[in-house]
Amino acid sequence: MLKKMMIVAAMFGMLGALSACNTVAGMGKDVQTGGEKVQDAAQDVQKKM
Repeated sequence: MLKKMMIVAAMFGMLGALSACNTVAGMGKDVQTGGEKVQDAAQDVQKKM
């Protein structure tokens, strides 16, 4: 019985991890876009100097 409960818990854990992948990937893209904006701004400042 304990083994079955462990398997079910592991399945729910994997399901949660898989659903979080899209969220983390989306957050990574947002951070990347923000980094690109900062880099562009820094390059603009360098050109003005």
